[in-house]
Amino acid sequence: MTRAVLRAAALGLAMAAAAAATDHPIEGDRLLLTDPSSPARRVVRFRAARDPAIDPRAAADPRSVGATLEIAGSGAGDGATGTLSLDPGRWTGLGRPAGAAGYRWDDRAATNGIRRILFRTGAKNRGMLVVTGGGAAWPYRVAQPQAAIDARFTVGTTDVYCAHFTSFSRNAPPRVLASDAPPPSSCGSIPPGPCGNGLAEGTEECDDGNAVSGDGCSATCQLENASAVCAGVPTVAGTAIRSVRIAAGLEKPVDVAAAPLDPNRVFVVEQPGRIRIIKNDVLQSTPFLNIAGKVSCCTERGLLSIAFHPDYESNGLFFVNYTNTAGNTVIARYQVSADPDVADAMSEHILITIAQPFANHNGGDNVFGPDGFLYVGMGDGGSGGDPNNNAQNDASLLGKLLRIDPVTEAVQIWAKGLRNPWRFSFDRGTGDLYIADVGQDSWEEVDVQPAPTVVGVNYGWHIMEGRHCFNPMTGCNMTGLTLPVLEYDHSNGCSITGGFVYRGCRMPDLRGTYFYSDYCSAFIRTFKGVSGGDAQNLADRTADLAPGGGLAIDSVTSFGEDTRGELYIADYGGGGTSDGEIYRIVPGS
Repeated sequence: MTRAVLRAAALGLAMAAAAAATDHPIEGDRLLLTDPSSPARRVVRFRAARDPAIDPRAAADPRSVGATLEIAGSGAGDGATGTLSLDPGRWTGLGRPAGAAGYRWDDRAATNGIRRILFRTGAKNRGMLVVTGGGAAWPYRVAQPQAAIDARFTVGTTDVYCAHFTSFSRNAPPRVLASDAPPPSSCGSIPPGPCGNGLAEGTEECDDGNAVSGDGCSATCQLENASAVCAGVPTVAGTAIRSVRIAAGLEKPVDVAAAPLDPNRVFVVEQPGRIRIIKNDVLQSTPFLNIAGKVSCCTERGLLSIAFHPDYESNGLFFVNYTNTAGNTVIARYQVSADPDVADAMSEHILITIAQPFANHNGGDNVFGPDGFLYVGMGDGGSGGDPNNNAQNDASLLGKLLRIDPVTEAVQIWAKGLRNPWRFSFDRGTGDLYIADVGQDSWEEVDVQPAPTVVGVNYGWHIMEGRHCFNPMTGCNMTGLTLPVLEYDHSNGCSITGGFVYRGCRMPDLRGTYFYSDYCSAFIRTFKGVSGGDAQNLADRTADLAPGGGLAIDSVTSFGEDTRGELYIADYGGGGTSDGEIYRIVPGS
């Protein structure tokens, strides 16, 4: 299978005039995507300054499978003029409301030779266009020099996404890279989502922010009653909860995650370097991934987290955060094998390696945000008190929340002033960012950044610890600092473990409640909402979640969230080779 990806990073200034249906689809200096309101189908036209030559090794002409695409041009491998009509049901709007972050079209079977078209906004008005081909119908490659391209996505006569792509830095099979400036002001407003009437009616709930999962959406992001995510899942009124053990015999579990659209499996990260699968509440004997030979373990080092690409169902990509044998942080991408329960251990692609001066405060989490970027929590580098001032130093990646573009692999400092953000999460219902930052000797904290999160927030370390001056003798300049919404002192614990805002199906009255714990004391507490800079509705749920029956939750290293938003607890146990456990939070009896 030949795969081609046309990438363009950034949005721009010039606009393209809409082309008539009879226009040559590949000529001039424009690329045009149109979405006519009638008839009910969407047509993608490609127009470029130079013809993308079609690979002459193509096994079949798309016309043979009923497509209307006719390849245009005068170079070797080119064919006749025409367009390709795409199934309108395969288009989805990204972001909240749907379309706010772009549009995507998927066909896993690559019926017409196109697997994916992704048209997405990004940080600082940067955007991305990706066209992925494959299959026997239309394998292709870009093989000729490329000039500037204008792009416009329209619904009817309304422009909803437009760009001017220039500065092509690479033009060789299988990709083209380009960049430029912000979009023109002439781009129209984003239309409402493709489903929903914008009203919260009856039992409708707030969307989880994932408009591509088929679970309903609207201009105000309200789920329709026929939610595919929670359909058929029994619910229980009230906020009573308990825990149920679903797996035991794990070695030092430190993270729990689920692949998008996969309701039957959760993945558990074992710190020495393995990832295990719990399928239908049964721990599988064969690891999903084993990279123990690459990993330095343990204490605060090891294989520390896993994050599945939002499009994992179609691309099989996932990302891990681990400490290599040199003691440095590695963010790496892997791909699943032909067996969905086994990853391809040879597929590793390292995005970034970050030197660590000490063996503690290495952070460890990596999480995909609602914008489709990978966020990585980095500790201040260790020792004590941040002796190198890394957290406040904009030239250092330590003590920061990083944002990585999974396509271009560009790394950006998103936030600073963090000591050790061991666990952080995005509220799938609102997009709000919750960071649990491990303190020094006195205070643990939770920071909350309302959506849309913005670049450049300074959470204060090592000027502040919690809401307090870290070194009162030197005074504190608090200008420009964002203080935590919650803190607790070390009479209650010593190392906070951040969790998730519950957005699951089974306990609707619990939705909007944030769970967190402490590794040392193993309490489990919650709060719901923030007002005036303070967490609201604080509650201690430790007794509620005590498993009983001779079991105990000893050391909470992480919480997990499955595809339906139900929550899990990772218990490190005593740190032995087989005493780690995973618990699910369920309705109380």
